Amino acid sequence: MQNTTRRPVVTVTADGRGVASHAGSRLLADLAEVTGVPQAFGAALGGLRQRRSRHDPGRVLADVAVMLADGGEAISDLAVLRDQPELFGSVASTATAWRVLVSIDKAALGRLRQARAAARERAWLARSELGRALPAARAGGRVLPGLVIDVDASLVTCHSEKESAAATFKGGFGYHPLLAFLDNTGEALAGLLRPGNAGSNTAADHITVTDLALAQIPDTQRYGCSILVRADGAGATRDWLTYLRGLRDQDLDVEFSVGFTMTRAVETAIDALPKTAWTPAIEADGSVRAGADVAEITGFLDGLTAAGWPTGMRVIVRRERPHPGAQLSLFDQRDGLRYQAFATDTPRGQLAHLEARHRAHARVEDRIRQAKDTGIGRFPSRLFALNAAWLELALTAIDLITWTQDLLLDGDLATCEPKALRYRLLHTAARITRGQRRTYLRLAQRWTWARDLAAAFTRLALIPHPIPT
Repeated sequence: MQNTTRRPVVTVTADGRGVASHAGSRLLADLAEVTGVPQAFGAALGGLRQRRSRHDPGRVLADVAVMLADGGEAISDLAVLRDQPELFGSVASTATAWRVLVSIDKAALGRLRQARAAARERAWLARSELGRALPAARAGGRVLPGLVIDVDASLVTCHSEKESAAATFKGGFGYHPLLAFLDNTGEALAGLLRPGNAGSNTAADHITVTDLALAQIPDTQRYGCSILVRADGAGATRDWLTYLRGLRDQDLDVEFSVGFTMTRAVETAIDALPKTAWTPAIEADGSVRAGADVAEITGFLDGLTAAGWPTGMRVIVRRERPHPGAQLSLFDQRDGLRYQAFATDTPRGQLAHLEARHRAHARVEDRIRQAKDTGIGRFPSRLFALNAAWLELALTAIDLITWTQDLLLDGDLATCEPKALRYRLLHTAARITRGQRRTYLRLAQRWTWARDLAAAFTRLALIPHPIPT
């Protein structure tokens, strides 16, 4: 019997020419150019360029962002781009990239954030040029109006001594960045690098990240759309919620939905609820959530406003059978139900839908997990300022991925996770040929996603460059 399971015999040499790997990442680099990322970064760092330097600082930082989006973890990973000049052009050396990063102080970091906002505005205008609408956030089987911003913190372990790294509340060592994502698109709006021992419920940090996130939204949407800010129980501080409520005085239509601590007063209010106060909870698709109910306890909590909570705040509770392994409090163990509360200032709406809307905040956990695979999971320097700049570039890398999926891709590629996008599209190999005064990037004809990648380049070419603002 003939053996048909053997792989073809190959002879491996290292003398290939005209071959490119990571060809799909050129799409990210081109999108960065179209949205003006290197130009905006260059303007932000215009005074930092050294004499006789042939690398513009803005282009250097844009290349670092592309490298992080491509899956790189260290500054030295720029070699993947640098060793392919036919595909990516002239890319700075590791030493040059390091010098640019280390020159970014607090003032320059603020200008980089402004540059990111300018690039975002161009990306959103590009969406209009392509006839695509801003994606809507969804929860409880309904489309949520306006924009939804999710704020959450996460621990990042540092395996060496780094400036401002500290012991964490989980017994580790590292940083505790606070992040904000736009749930509609998955864009990374803002991030604040903090020591590992930074408090989870530090109101000042939440206010700072809120301001940074709102500054990233173009004016027409920031003042023309409703904005919902969500967070877990770490955000349940009087100062932050009062601040969010006060944004309405600045002509911003902002509401909040934030986890609320199960205090003794909350437990007493739950005990005071009549049985008729409970209504069935719903799943993400709008169907009834088996064994789960919701109720409002605002009227049973005395003196919320007098205690410093913002006027108009409501407290809603969900109860349900706990999943195996869930940690239960003594209050939960009484009847075997798990109780969770959240606060919102949304004045109307069915309780089940308000609770499902808040529960959708859990999507931010996936955003953070993906972000840790896109530069945030490893900081390269002992210097805090350089790591803060690295965080900003990692946020830019996340944006490049989401803009690519939102503007240029369809089907599964438009919704898959970054790891899958890299495996299927960004790390595609190709052959570079020249003819008729053109350079051709020839993808393998039988590569499953070759047509999708070629179509994405074609769609990108339809966007005016530069995009007018």
